Amino acid sequence: MTRALKVSIVGAGLGGLAAAIALRQRGFEAKIFEQSGEITEIGAGVQLGPNAMKVLMALGLEQEAMKTAFEPERHVVRNFKTGRVVAATQMKGVYRSQFGAPYFGFHRADLQATLLQAVPQADVVVNAKCTGVRNAGNVAVASFADGTEVESDVIVGADGIHSSVRESLYGPESPRFTGVICWRGVVPTNIMPKGMVSPDMGAWFGPHSTLVTYYVRGGELINWAALYDAHDWREESWKTEGKPEEVMQTYADWHPAVNELISKTGRLYKWALFDREPLAQWSSGRISLLGDSAHPMLPYLAQGACMAVEDGYVLADELARPGVDAVQALKNYEALRLPRTARVQLASRARTRVNQATSPIARFGRDLAYSIRKIINPAKHTYGVEWIYGHDVTAAGAR
Repeated sequence: MTRALKVSIVGAGLGGLAAAIALRQRGFEAKIFEQSGEITEIGAGVQLGPNAMKVLMALGLEQEAMKTAFEPERHVVRNFKTGRVVAATQMKGVYRSQFGAPYFGFHRADLQATLLQAVPQADVVVNAKCTGVRNAGNVAVASFADGTEVESDVIVGADGIHSSVRESLYGPESPRFTGVICWRGVVPTNIMPKGMVSPDMGAWFGPHSTLVTYYVRGGELINWAALYDAHDWREESWKTEGKPEEVMQTYADWHPAVNELISKTGRLYKWALFDREPLAQWSSGRISLLGDSAHPMLPYLAQGACMAVEDGYVLADELARPGVDAVQALKNYEALRLPRTARVQLASRARTRVNQATSPIARFGRDLAYSIRKIINPAKHTYGVEWIYGHDVTAAGAR
């Protein structure tokens, strides 16, 4: 009887967890090594487009995930000052038939808990800080800060933009500061004036800024994220608390709904946004990358988690392909995923300047073009992202 392939995953984020579930469902041994002492998330939202929801459906997790999800009515672009709807795309009641799956907003902790439930507790090792990886003949070896080493048939680096696995493969390389910072917070829906924040995936466009709102936890909470051009602050930490008065001052001339939402936020967080250029390759021997360790995304298309979840599914499928050894499987995985993720990565970056245009003339031209397009084809997404949402990595022959 052939021994089950042993896969070690460095990092217990959404992509790493999705990979572990997909691998286990295909009969592999999959163990996750997480540097934190416990697997927790700060109060923040995450969105899964139809392309990622198709993966959750294939993993048998859709019904469990939907218990804490919220399906937005529309994707709505609004003017930062007047609140005028520049363009809107219907989502609820449409996307399942159009793309094969709906679009949902989640509290990140809820989604992570759903995925964790599908992984045996014994297969998640915490306080395991990976310091490096290497190929060693017929195995791959991961070294940890406590001096231990783990041998596996395959190692997957799912350890984020500052990935130690990536650094081991390709050397040190500092991520690029984008010149954009992000404030994030969540607000209980019941303390906001009724109807002030619509149950949409809302994107408010203003000079130097995009502010996004969407409901999570079944509609109990409103998640918001404010992206702002600010070149003088570069701390990258999800746990750095921001000052409400700083955000209020920054958005003082924005619509009253924005100010009300910020003022009602009990605790908010601030961090700088970094990214990297797309890699030319992800894999070396029995070691490969997944999610932000391979292709860190800016949040403008809400595809960072989605691409990581897609990665995890394709990785498992390629390792399970009959007659293909692990080294070749990782090469195939890379060849399938790299072009798509690079395209999404660059498209997300390009939206920064579109959304946050500073010139009144540029903003007028952008908004007019959106309005005209909506008249010509009302069903088409404002951003033209059908190529992202319609993709299905779970379909036979489609990656």
